[in-house]
Amino acid sequence: MEPRPPAWPLLCLLLLCPPSCPGVGAQKYPDFKLQQPQGPVVVIKGEILTLNCTVSALGPVGTVKWLKGWGSSNQTIYDQKVFPRVMRAINGSGIDFTIHIRDVRLEDAGTYYCVKFRKGIFGDELFKSGGGTEVLVHARPSKLAVSGPSHRAAPGQSVSFTCSAGGFFPRDIQVQWLKNNVPVQAVLSHITSEQSNSSYNMSSTVQVTLTKDDVRSQLTCQVQHSTLAAPLRRTYALGQALRVPPSVSVVAAPPGAVEVNKTVTFSCRVQGFYPGAVNVTWLENGMGMNAGSTTQPAETPQGLFELNSTVTVQAVEEKRGSSFTCRVVHEDQEPISSTGTMLVAVPTPEKIDSSSIGDSKSLIYVVVGVVCTVLALLVIAVLYLIRTKQSKGKDKETVLHEPEKSSGATTTQESDPNNLTYADLNFAKEKKSIRRIVELSQQSEYACIQGSNSSSSQPAASSDNLTYADLDMVHLSKAPRRPAPRPEESSSEYASVQIQRQ
Repeated sequence: MEPRPPAWPLLCLLLLCPPSCPGVGAQKYPDFKLQQPQGPVVVIKGEILTLNCTVSALGPVGTVKWLKGWGSSNQTIYDQKVFPRVMRAINGSGIDFTIHIRDVRLEDAGTYYCVKFRKGIFGDELFKSGGGTEVLVHARPSKLAVSGPSHRAAPGQSVSFTCSAGGFFPRDIQVQWLKNNVPVQAVLSHITSEQSNSSYNMSSTVQVTLTKDDVRSQLTCQVQHSTLAAPLRRTYALGQALRVPPSVSVVAAPPGAVEVNKTVTFSCRVQGFYPGAVNVTWLENGMGMNAGSTTQPAETPQGLFELNSTVTVQAVEEKRGSSFTCRVVHEDQEPISSTGTMLVAVPTPEKIDSSSIGDSKSLIYVVVGVVCTVLALLVIAVLYLIRTKQSKGKDKETVLHEPEKSSGATTTQESDPNNLTYADLNFAKEKKSIRRIVELSQQSEYACIQGSNSSSSQPAASSDNLTYADLDMVHLSKAPRRPAPRPEESSSEYASVQIQRQ
């Protein structure tokens, strides 16, 4: 509202007379009454201010005006003419001069007076005024704004959040931060004045260390002020500031080495990431592959995401030792990779065909069996030949008689069947006389070889059939008694040896 100073006579009266002054000539109208009943009024910025004033019908001729302030700094708010934002509550009434001021501003605060003027010689003269109504204008804050970081942060990082609002009046402002309805201590709060004796602005900052469990957490800024029936609240979803990188692992199915020309499926598991947008690509030995199948991200109960990507490769020998890499790009960050290796079991030529392997094994068993049988037959044949040769070598058997020593010069020959020892004598026959044998030393031992027919166990009478051998220094081991040789063919001979003691 533009100030409209009164005429100079009225100004003089206002300067000389206090607000309760009845004015010049008021004593001529003792029944005139002006009522301004309101005490202090609190109005919110932007709302409508109502100022009440009534007068009695009997009174001098003159206008009723509303003045803001008293003295030289007063402003005319209403004088029955058109004023911006001011209107009469009851248009045309001669006793009710209540007014409405729309869209109240902070500068509208002050004390308002309802004043009755009368026509005088020098213009309008003060006749009577009300006691004044003090108006307090409070400003509600604008909507709260909570801002976070310009870029997402990884778990473990500390992030700043700011809550701001303006247009407070009076200055008394309380700010509180809550994380999941649990109070969090603010690190910095500012309250600044927009302009002198005007509204105030508020700004508060809090530091929060993010975790991967904060995907669904909420940070709330709460502001209390005397102009508010309930606190102002603004919530910020921490997931907007959080980035959880994925874990990537590659496994092969089947695991381990596979046979040539079999297929191997490499699976890439991308787990525990947020937000849910990722780019998955496959590389073979560092080169891109135009293959692979990737599922859509699935949300877990914790609010994180996971997906699977697979690629199938034929295990040819040329790909033995090849590496297959799953590369994941999340939120324009550095790629995260995991690699699997192709293990191909290259068989030896004997093991190329599994059916031929079984046939080869059977053939080996047959060959081994045949060889063993042949060797066994050879051994039996050799043993038979040796045994046959030994049988042919035993053409004669000798009986060694050990004469018993007696006191006389003559010796008697006794045959002890327990002292029979059989031996093969494979040396050339030499005919010797009995006399020559007897003439040997008394300490020598000799063997008398007597040939016999197979049908008779007695020594032959013919001296032509006798063959003698010197057994000097020969020790014959005694063997247990064995039965007499079985009758042989007519051409076979055997000898019995008897040891004689002299």
